[in-house]
Amino acid sequence: MAADPRLARAMDPRRTATPPQPPPPPPPAQSEQKPVGGYDGVEDVNLDSETRREREDFKLKFCTVCASNNNRSMEAHLRLSLASYPVLSFGTGSLVRLPGPSITQPNVYSFNNTSYESMRQELLAKDPRLYRANGILPMLERNSSVKWGPERWQDWPVGMPRLSEYQQGKGSKGAEGGVVDVVITCEERCWDAVVDNLIERGSPLNRPVHVINVDIKDNHEEALVGGKAILDLADSLNEAANEERVDTEGNMSFDERVPDIIADWQERWPHLPALWTLAWF
Repeated sequence: MAADPRLARAMDPRRTATPPQPPPPPPPAQSEQKPVGGYDGVEDVNLDSETRREREDFKLKFCTVCASNNNRSMEAHLRLSLASYPVLSFGTGSLVRLPGPSITQPNVYSFNNTSYESMRQELLAKDPRLYRANGILPMLERNSSVKWGPERWQDWPVGMPRLSEYQQGKGSKGAEGGVVDVVITCEERCWDAVVDNLIERGSPLNRPVHVINVDIKDNHEEALVGGKAILDLADSLNEAANEERVDTEGNMSFDERVPDIIADWQERWPHLPALWTLAWF
């Protein structure tokens, strides 16, 4: 019910002729404690140093895959490793095939026991002018600075520690545990081979893994563009994974957000068709 405050004041027996003293000023406002992981643009302000360090140190583990583990997967491997992501790379072909003097005369090597440097030396002895002009020698020089040699996906014993491989230059720092969170293939047939192989393995680790294909033409120019796009996708995925680690409200999990992340990424890179599935190690 509405009431006239003047009537209430007139009927108050405590009313005197002396006007009341003004109330004391309110105490200084205490800064509101923001929840860890808030989404108001200042989520890092109240993170303690240990939590902030954990977020900065945490990185998703990636694996890049193409047919011969030489061009597209290695360009992406290089970019991810330079961004401090733990990363492995593989090929899905039966043999490593590099362009030769003609389409019917490729240079063929075996996976797992042929180094990039030995390939480079062999092609340098065969025809240095040809293999420098078509970009094969510079590609092998780049590859040898990243890891020892091409590895085959189907021969990878998932979950086995890779300490000796890392010491021999066959792996990336942080990926010595032998598992990854995301596999990114560079061609649809490689995506098919990876998914089929995971099904054949029977999920012995019962560990989820996101398998994403970014379709990249197998030439040096497209590999450079594809490597940038894969790094952009990795950054988006890693940001979402970090948000889940500090989300106290129980919002959507990282696994649930991956399709939306890929859809947003696809708008930024419309010329690189993408596929995705959730599989299991």
